[in-house]
Amino acid sequence: MENSQLALWTVVVLVLVALAFDFMNGFHDAANSIATVVSTRVLTPYQAVLMAAFFNFLAVFVFHLSVATTIGRGIIDQGVVDHYLVFGALVGAISWNILTWYYGIPSSSSHALIGGLVGAAVAKAGTWALIPAGILKVVAFIFVAPLLGMLLGALLMLAISWIFVKSTPSKVDRWFRRLQLISASLYSLGHGGNDAQKTIGIIWMLLIGAGYLGTHDPVPMWVIVACYVAIALGTAFGGWRIVKTMGQRITKLKPVGGCCAETGGAIMLFVATGLGIPVSTTHTITGAIIGVGSAQSPGAVRWGVAGNILWAWILTIPCSAFIAGLAWYLGRLLLAPAS
Repeated sequence: MENSQLALWTVVVLVLVALAFDFMNGFHDAANSIATVVSTRVLTPYQAVLMAAFFNFLAVFVFHLSVATTIGRGIIDQGVVDHYLVFGALVGAISWNILTWYYGIPSSSSHALIGGLVGAAVAKAGTWALIPAGILKVVAFIFVAPLLGMLLGALLMLAISWIFVKSTPSKVDRWFRRLQLISASLYSLGHGGNDAQKTIGIIWMLLIGAGYLGTHDPVPMWVIVACYVAIALGTAFGGWRIVKTMGQRITKLKPVGGCCAETGGAIMLFVATGLGIPVSTTHTITGAIIGVGSAQSPGAVRWGVAGNILWAWILTIPCSAFIAGLAWYLGRLLLAPAS
């Protein structure tokens, strides 16, 4: 009886830790949704985070759980999942998020979580526990998502420049200050849809591994709602260090550029979420911002800042995996005697 109660409390604590990661995902990635609309001064930071948080939650009614399925069943073998593995994965992801947030580096919470899963699974069972097809899909979109975001942002910027070639700058600015409210809302919707589902997948995986759900059981509604609420609250608190990097340091944006970047990024996120691909919202919007800047002039992009961000992208999965492997080992040492 005592062992079953301990097992239940362990699952409860890990669910709370997963929701804390989800909250931090919103906090860490708030910049992705609002950096452009804040840097162009269309909205104040306070107005922007409230709008982004609302649309993060609204995504619960828009998207199917395709990304959650990929995370829960498509990255590591379900047979190796237990509470030690989930503990290691979450510690690895949260640790890397805190480190990159502190230094104002827009790394990927999504890839930190996937790196955590990979590191904990390999530490427990070796590389056979990994599902190559799922991991290759995620790794491929480390490059595909920012490149498509860059292409879409650049094409939209060029198209709008051609359409409004005879309009005065003040007229263009007035139009796109309004349109950017729509583009920022769509991007926030895509952000919530893709990122909240990653935590849904983790909790779903935990409940199946702990025996509270069957392998083919659907995700409980309380898990879905809790994850969307957590990411929305995290976004509402915002991550201002990263807002500065995303909205000001890569390239200077005007409302028309911000609208193009957000629209290009939103299209990419809607497609990826529909296909069940857990992409990085950070990578996507960064690529779109670079595309908009380079469409105006290659010299408008601060390539040194972009290069530093690229290094963070490359290091995220291996670093979070390493931390997760250590956390899994420590979890076994500290929690095994009590359980």
